[in-house]
Amino acid sequence: MSLDFAVPAAAPDTAVPDSGGTARPLSPNALRAVVRDLAGQPDRWIHRVRLATGDRWYERLVSAEDHEVWLISWLPGQSTGFHDHGGSRGAFAVALGELEELSLGGPEDGLLVQRVAPGAVRAFGAGYLHDVRNTSAGPAVTIHAYSPPLSGMTRYELRAGGLVRTAEEGPEQW
Repeated sequence: MSLDFAVPAAAPDTAVPDSGGTARPLSPNALRAVVRDLAGQPDRWIHRVRLATGDRWYERLVSAEDHEVWLISWLPGQSTGFHDHGGSRGAFAVALGELEELSLGGPEDGLLVQRVAPGAVRAFGAGYLHDVRNTSAGPAVTIHAYSPPLSGMTRYELRAGGLVRTAEEGPEQW
């Protein structure tokens, strides 16, 4: 089931069909506007949220040619593990609760850990790798947008020598 969510009219860099008739990917700033707008309207999604004790619960809210939007709930201790987004750009907003994001900086920065507070929005370009986790004592809910829609993801393990690729996932696994 798809809900009627769209890129806000004022969002910069929204999709424009190219000469091949397919939509160009939205920019990270446009995706940031999508998740910020939707996170600020809990009456449009709060009734859909479920909490799952095994893994994070998630549901796709929008599936369009140029982007998709996901609703995700997180119980304490749940995480994504390190992963990429298969070449898609993305953004996420913390609508309820708080999370922690781990990413790798340059050789001199090492592992970066950033608290993502309630109301915060993170956006990123294609090729971005991170691990998002709920290290708080309570549940969290996030809104995620990707453009183009996710076609695959690669999972990684953090080892002493850096990130090591461990698995490939496709849409049939979500």
